Amino acid sequence: MRINELRQIYLRFFKEREHKTIRSSSLLPEHDATALFTMAGMHPLMPFLLGQPHPQGTRLVNVQKCIRMTDIDEVGDTTHLTFFEMLGNWSLGDYWKKEAITWSFEFLTSPEWLGFNKEKLFVTVFEGDDDAPKDTEAIEIWKSVGIPEKQIYPLPKSENWWGPPGVVGPCGPCSEMFIETDDIPKCSPKCRPGCHCGHFVEVWNDVFMEYNRKDDGSYEKLKRRNIDTGMGVERTAAMLQGVSTVYETEAFVPMINRIKDLARKDELIAEEMRLARIIADHVKAAVMIMADDAQIAPSNVEHGYIARRLIRKAILCADNLGIGKGFLQNLAEIVIDMYEDIYDEVRRNCQFVIDNLRAEDTKFRNTLKKALRRFDRILNETGTITGSDAFLLFTSFGLPLEMTRELAQEKGIWIDIDEFRRQFEEHREMSRTATEGKFKGGLADYSEEITRMHTATHLLQAALRKVLGDGVHQMGSNITKERLRFDFSFSRKMTPEEIAEVEKLVNEVIQQDLPVERSFMSYDEAIGKGALAFFKETYGEEVSVYSVGDFSMELCGGPHVERTGVLRGFKITKQRKIGANVVRVRAIICNA
Repeated sequence: MRINELRQIYLRFFKEREHKTIRSSSLLPEHDATALFTMAGMHPLMPFLLGQPHPQGTRLVNVQKCIRMTDIDEVGDTTHLTFFEMLGNWSLGDYWKKEAITWSFEFLTSPEWLGFNKEKLFVTVFEGDDDAPKDTEAIEIWKSVGIPEKQIYPLPKSENWWGPPGVVGPCGPCSEMFIETDDIPKCSPKCRPGCHCGHFVEVWNDVFMEYNRKDDGSYEKLKRRNIDTGMGVERTAAMLQGVSTVYETEAFVPMINRIKDLARKDELIAEEMRLARIIADHVKAAVMIMADDAQIAPSNVEHGYIARRLIRKAILCADNLGIGKGFLQNLAEIVIDMYEDIYDEVRRNCQFVIDNLRAEDTKFRNTLKKALRRFDRILNETGTITGSDAFLLFTSFGLPLEMTRELAQEKGIWIDIDEFRRQFEEHREMSRTATEGKFKGGLADYSEEITRMHTATHLLQAALRKVLGDGVHQMGSNITKERLRFDFSFSRKMTPEEIAEVEKLVNEVIQQDLPVERSFMSYDEAIGKGALAFFKETYGEEVSVYSVGDFSMELCGGPHVERTGVLRGFKITKQRKIGANVVRVRAIICNA
């Protein structure tokens, strides 16, 4: 089964079970401030998992693009990827464990669908602890559909509990599904699902979301139980196609073959193949990050730093294979061709991707030789590489910490990362990023203070467009209880007069105490009425629109106040340019 067919039949299976298809969300999570990137399908749906009604109803299904950096050091093995696609279906207070497990089993094992041998299907469930009981309900349901108890493994919270990557939010026990492979033998008699030897490959995870983790670490029951599931497209395709690695599927074969051609090699030995896989993975991930409508360019901060790190690691690996300049665009064109018909933004932003890859390739190669010479000189003079040395290589030569650490490890040297971080935080540009803590994008939580700040960002954007022109649009936001941060497209910093006018417009709307009204309508109808929609929404045919009188109308799924008067007053506290055409402002809510 090819990947395109896998996507299609998954959506069809759940459509037949009354699920509505929603679009893939941006790779930059709007409603989860604890992660730089969308790591799972749940991130774009956070408001709805917490109880807000979704305009498409209570049963949803989609294919979500994801970036996950937690396994970056494992990339190049048989299964781990930085960019991947996740098939997911959700119940928002609708069906529960019986339906979720039964449908998972049917889709995986029925000859009409994927047709895996149920004798090769192993599952794990939550074993229970002081916070929640053992999931005996899931165990009984698995047994009822035909999975024998010997193929069911109760495991601890570290293995079978899922929620957002931060410390707070909706969460719950999960049941993971694994296919036993014949190609890789068990590593030991104790080998079980969840072991990292590769004998058991995880393909699906059903999350029974019935808890909310609070700031103090305690758990409370959600008012409404939800089902959140995820199936990795590339891993499942590899199992269906009978190949031993995700890199042998059509998601990577064209890139691997092109790398062989560029390296002028008919075959690759083990270490060369590992390098080729890293190149293919990192280039694809960097392309998909930059192809997002947020248009993230490589930089030394936040999302741009990840793009830069991926690109530069790919260049280093390519150099080791004897591949010269120009390969990035060569491989990027394959990625664009692979995904442009699936994700419209890839087609829209392809030139932005190519231009930035060219610039980054030139910029890094101009400094790489100097960086490596300085690395060798430091090592020869001192016999070690310190955290301060790593910081110098980063700031002066653009060598990411991870690369310096890898080069040092090859020499048997371990770098003091804490020392690097101390200097990093003292650096002016870096300190501003570091002080933003865990809130890397979107909302910190759904408290009353955050809700007020979120509404204020809508008013700010509307005011900026009225003062600076319709070319202004959101490039990112970050909201805490103390302040809001808003990035927007503009070629220069605002004048004091422009700042004063923006503040005046926002405060006038606050003083008028206008209602903040929510309505549901089709995407085309919303755009036709003038609603702003700079980031593609995930809703499909119907969208959620928030309006504030005639002042602001915007597609949004986040929390808002009922009337503008509760904001009291608004003031811009800082502004600075963070890119060629991006300005960042910080603002607070204060007494008028």
